[in-house]
Amino acid sequence: MIRQVLTRVPGAGPGRPRGRAIKDGIEEQRKFNRRAAEALVLVIIGCLLLIARYVYLQVVNHQEFTTRSINNQVKVVPVAPNRGLIYDRAGRPLAENRPAFRLEIVPEKVEGLEQTFERLAELVELPEDAVERFEAARGRYHSFDGIPVKFALSDEEVARFAVNRHLFAGVDVVPYLARHYPQGDLLTHVLGYVGRIDENDLRSIDAANYRGTTHIGKSGVERYYENQLHGDIGRERVETNVQGRVLNVLEREPPQHGEDLVLSLDLGLQRVAWDALGERPGAVFAMDPRDGSVLAMVSKPAFDPNFFVRGIRSAEYAAILNDPARPLFNRALQGGYEPGSTFKPFVGLAGLEMGIIGREQRVFSNGYYYLSGQERPYRDWKRGGHGWVDIRGALEQSVNTYFYGLAYDLGIDRIHEYLSQFSFGEPTGLDLQGENAGILPSRDWKRGQYSEPWYPGETVIAGIGQGFNVVTPIQLSVALSALVNGGTVYAPRLLMASKPAGEGQARLNHAPVARQIPAVQPENWAVVREGMRLVIHGSQGTARAVAPQDSYQMAGKSGTAQVVTQVAFEEPDPEEVAQHLRNHALFVAYAPFENPIIVVTAIVEHGGGGSRHAAPVARAVIDAWLAQELPQ
Repeated sequence: MIRQVLTRVPGAGPGRPRGRAIKDGIEEQRKFNRRAAEALVLVIIGCLLLIARYVYLQVVNHQEFTTRSINNQVKVVPVAPNRGLIYDRAGRPLAENRPAFRLEIVPEKVEGLEQTFERLAELVELPEDAVERFEAARGRYHSFDGIPVKFALSDEEVARFAVNRHLFAGVDVVPYLARHYPQGDLLTHVLGYVGRIDENDLRSIDAANYRGTTHIGKSGVERYYENQLHGDIGRERVETNVQGRVLNVLEREPPQHGEDLVLSLDLGLQRVAWDALGERPGAVFAMDPRDGSVLAMVSKPAFDPNFFVRGIRSAEYAAILNDPARPLFNRALQGGYEPGSTFKPFVGLAGLEMGIIGREQRVFSNGYYYLSGQERPYRDWKRGGHGWVDIRGALEQSVNTYFYGLAYDLGIDRIHEYLSQFSFGEPTGLDLQGENAGILPSRDWKRGQYSEPWYPGETVIAGIGQGFNVVTPIQLSVALSALVNGGTVYAPRLLMASKPAGEGQARLNHAPVARQIPAVQPENWAVVREGMRLVIHGSQGTARAVAPQDSYQMAGKSGTAQVVTQVAFEEPDPEEVAQHLRNHALFVAYAPFENPIIVVTAIVEHGGGGSRHAAPVARAVIDAWLAQELPQ
């Protein structure tokens, strides 16, 4: 055993160490070995943990982290489908897609949005509300989506931005197909237009299917057939760089493009109707009584729908909105007018079918009609009256007193019951949204509308299409079509055929039959049609001035809807009446008389007499259609 050796320290005394122990090398070696072993164990455990983590990352979750890595440079981009085209019945384009460029901003890539807009305004002409629209749109997009700032950039704007593109991170010029209407305002109220998607649109569409789509149908055919025209979205997996620019397309799921639509309209006939109205506000609606197809539909004035596609400026929209002629108002679809004497054929038919009058029964007209117990007369338009007339003569000369008495004998409830079969007082079912239902009054209607009883005098004037009666140009054409085709009431149709994307064969679209009116006595229908023929070809016909010369025979009925009450017999000189107080001029017609293939309703607002101002419009349309001398 080794003895401990102490080294004395000079001056050491009690209580002080007298020496220092010599180091034990063996014990220290043992401690070192023990600590080295512990450290080795810790190192081994650490290595095992690292290996386990490596296995977890590279083996167990390999697919997940590979995907995360790829997603750092690969993203899924929506591919908007091409919107379907629209053609007329002859295959002429009415709505097409043209290449264009739009300016887009990706929010997550942009720092200093206000400064970015200020610098962009030096290169391109931005809309006044560009910033507000951009901020409003951000809620509808992901932060990594491109949000449109301006559409339809000019070539100069594209070139200026291209030179300075490196200065704008997150801003790019993107090619797209822009909607274009080559006919301008000629078809605005038929086709409608597309506009930028807004919050109201998002409530009614599948937002996922509209990713990448900036415009949607706002009115007309574009809105009614939005689902067919839009198609289904596609997708691309693209590789991008750190700035988000696309480097390569890795995978593509093509979109399903929208269907092409073929309308029954004839572009040439549409042009004839438009020109026939001239500068006067009004409407023309023409249809084929054999199948319900719409041949022409004009509302004037109108506006250029291309303004709304590119993004209309505030000043442009204010000019359209404040125009007293109301170019935004679709008169053919939404215009409500007193039918005036165009109502008489249907009232006359009701009287014949219900046995109130006979086909040969004659009534004397002295120019006045009195209700029992009343001193105030209901006047005819002709002083002294028309003498003895039957239903044919009453229609030929538009004898008011004849129809005053007939309406009174029928009563308003029977008038309502019979005429409602012709689609008066309800939408016809035309394939456009917003159709005016008109008014076909009855006792119940007035009680519900005004909480008042029905008066006999209201029945009297209802017989000549005045009072509460309100019709649209479409309703008059549908009703007249049923009168001349034997009682088939069609829901008129603009869409004639559709061609799904990728298919070569178009699908035909037929106008549905709304109802079939039973012709209790076909002879009665023939008598009314003969009376309408005499309106144009009779010696005393009110529209004999527009009678065709030997080429064909047509039939029709004029109407004058009063804007203010007229107390004199004769129609006042239009030049002596303020424009906004002049009567509306109406005319309904069909041809050829024996086998009709076209029915036309023409309305000239504040035009005066129907025979003088609206009949030539209808005649021009019928002439062009029968002769097939139509502009291209």
